[in-house]
Amino acid sequence: MRIVVVNNFFPPRVGGSAHMSASLAEQYTAAGHEVLAVTAAYGDAPAEEEHGGYRIVRLPAMKMPQLGLSIDFDMTFASVRPGNWRKLFKLLDEFKPDAIHLHGQFFDLTWMAGWYARKRKIPTLLTIHTLLISEKKLYGAVFRMLDAMLVRPVLSLFKPHYVILDKQGVDYCVHRYATSDENSEYFPIAVDTGQFEKPLTKDVRAENEIGDGPLIVSLGHIIPLRDRLPLVNAMPAILEKHPDVKVVVVGRVYHDEFIKRAEELGVRDRFIVKGAVPKADVPSYYAAADLVTHDLNGGCGTASLEAMLSGTATIASTTLDNYPGIELRNGENILLVPPDDPAAVAKAVIELLDDPVQRAVIAKRQSAMVRDNFGLDVVADEHLRTFEKLIANTPS
Repeated sequence: MRIVVVNNFFPPRVGGSAHMSASLAEQYTAAGHEVLAVTAAYGDAPAEEEHGGYRIVRLPAMKMPQLGLSIDFDMTFASVRPGNWRKLFKLLDEFKPDAIHLHGQFFDLTWMAGWYARKRKIPTLLTIHTLLISEKKLYGAVFRMLDAMLVRPVLSLFKPHYVILDKQGVDYCVHRYATSDENSEYFPIAVDTGQFEKPLTKDVRAENEIGDGPLIVSLGHIIPLRDRLPLVNAMPAILEKHPDVKVVVVGRVYHDEFIKRAEELGVRDRFIVKGAVPKADVPSYYAAADLVTHDLNGGCGTASLEAMLSGTATIASTTLDNYPGIELRNGENILLVPPDDPAAVAKAVIELLDDPVQRAVIAKRQSAMVRDNFGLDVVADEHLRTFEKLIANTPS
């Protein structure tokens, strides 16, 4: 098959969506398919390159202006740059795709490639990554309006087949986009197991002068939906039992309320904020940690699954039925706390630090669970079978 992978977010930009789309593109290639990745220009990345056996084309894009809001949006738009529509259609016509894999329902490249697919009658998969929801009433209202007045009408024009990653995504898509079992697949997040079989790139403890004390790593972009506040609010109780604990926070800071709260509680010196790091360095941070916690506001995303895979005990706050078809057992193959519950976070962290033997046992089970259910090879095979089914059912 000739498969086009489309995502405004793509390496060297970091993030779960970027990494997942790139990993799937490489896996499709490894399975013997011809792959073209189309994305938006980013930083100094070349306009075109070969990587992992497939071709990447980055279209010129305009960066979204920052509006002085409490959260910055690292977005770029390709649709507004002159000539990009024509350039994209020509690029895809030359490639002659059998199927298109779109990532992100509200990205303009998704809409552009979706419109192309409709015109050329090419089957499309659309993976839903970030959900347009917010705890803050103003943002929540704006996001609901955008979904109702813009995203859903656009998606209805080219009618993609949806890939939904978890239960929250299923509920969201049913209500916001009227999805159903007939037009959806329920595949989990794909985790690149090979990334954790390579040599470590750095000694995180030595680099940050941490020593041998207890270390918590919290890795993933800091946004309102993953604000780190439950961990910060749990720190006074954790420090009473383990006064040498330090926390390394890795990820681009779009929402800095956790830093302000740490200062209010007098625990700011316990937090080392690193910002975004290269993907190759991620295993080094997990390897240095005694435990990892990132998703404490509800959910269990790519960063948490990668941490589990790495063999480091990981705390999350999802539900046991979060991934359709995958059996999660709290305390056995996953460690869960209620969302936004600092007391539960403190209790879980203290118990894990108190019992390194049990911590290692659970970490081993978590790793096996992720490898068996979320491994890139497993998830990619599911996608490829779906492509074949969609192609067979598409009128010529």
